[in-house]
Amino acid sequence: MNNKSFLASLGLILTAAIWGFAFVVVKDSLDYIGAIYMIAIRYTIASVVMALIFIKKLRNINRQYILHGLLSGAFLFLAYTTQTIGCDYTTAGKNAFLTTVYVILIPLISWIMYKKRPGWYVFVAAFLSVTGIGLLALGTNDTGRINIGDILTLICGLFYALHIIWTEKYNKLGDDPLLLTLLQFAACTIYGWILAPIYDGAFPVEAFQTPRVILSMLYLGLFSTMLCFSLQNIGLKYVKSSLASLFLSFESVFGILFSAMILHEQITLRMGFGCILIFVAVILAETKFQFRQTNDS
Repeated sequence: MNNKSFLASLGLILTAAIWGFAFVVVKDSLDYIGAIYMIAIRYTIASVVMALIFIKKLRNINRQYILHGLLSGAFLFLAYTTQTIGCDYTTAGKNAFLTTVYVILIPLISWIMYKKRPGWYVFVAAFLSVTGIGLLALGTNDTGRINIGDILTLICGLFYALHIIWTEKYNKLGDDPLLLTLLQFAACTIYGWILAPIYDGAFPVEAFQTPRVILSMLYLGLFSTMLCFSLQNIGLKYVKSSLASLFLSFESVFGILFSAMILHEQITLRMGFGCILIFVAVILAETKFQFRQTNDS
C-alpha cells in the first residue's frame, strides 16, 4: 500500500467514526424534525459551505459533471431517505446492521456490471465483516422481527452500494472527487426540498428554536455530510470500492461504541466478538494475510 492509499484508508475510518456518532444525533433529531427536512437541511449546509471553500472549482462544471452529480446524487439521496425513514420504524441496532448489506452487494454488483469476479478473500472478508456487525448491532435485546423499517434499510444498502460504485466509476473517468461530491450534495439538496413538503408537511420552524437542533444540523451538515463524503469520495479514488466498503462498515462499530458511552448501553461479550471479526475482515481484505511487501501493494 502506498502513502496515498494509506492516508485514504485512514480518512475512510475517520468517516466511519463521524458517521457512527451521527446515529445518536439523527435518532435524537427525529424527535424534532422530519426525516426528509433533515436530509434537505444537512445537504443545504454542506453544499453552501463546500461551494464557498472550493469556489474556484465551480468554473470546471460542465454538462458531464452535472449529469454525473445528478445520477450519483440520486443514489445517495435515496439511500439516506430510506435509511432515515426506516430508522423511525426499526431499532437503531437493526438499522445499523442492515445498512451494511452494501458490503456484500458492492462486489456482487460490480461482478455483474464489469464481468470481473472478485477475489475469494473479498467475499470471505465481506461475510466476516457483516457477521461481526450483526453480532455488534444485534447483541442487545431484539425481537428478531422483520418490519417495514428493516425492509427500507435493506433498500438503503442497495442504493448506497450503487452510489459507491458509480462514484468510483466517475473518479476513474477523471472527475475531480471534490467537485463531484459538491454536485452530489447539490442534487440531494434539490431532491430533498422537492420531497420534504410532500412527505413531512410544513417546515418545522419551531424546531429551530431549540439550540440542540441547530447544533445537530450543523454537525450533520458540516461533519457527517461535507467532510465525510469528501473523505469517502477521495478515498474511492485510491482504495478499491470493495475494501473501502469494509472500512466504512466500521460506522456500525463506532455507532455501538458511542451509544454505549453516551446512552450507557451495555457492551456484551457477543458484541466484543463482533469487533474481533470485523478487525480480521479488514486485515484479510487489506493484506490477504500476506504481510510481506509485494510489488502490487
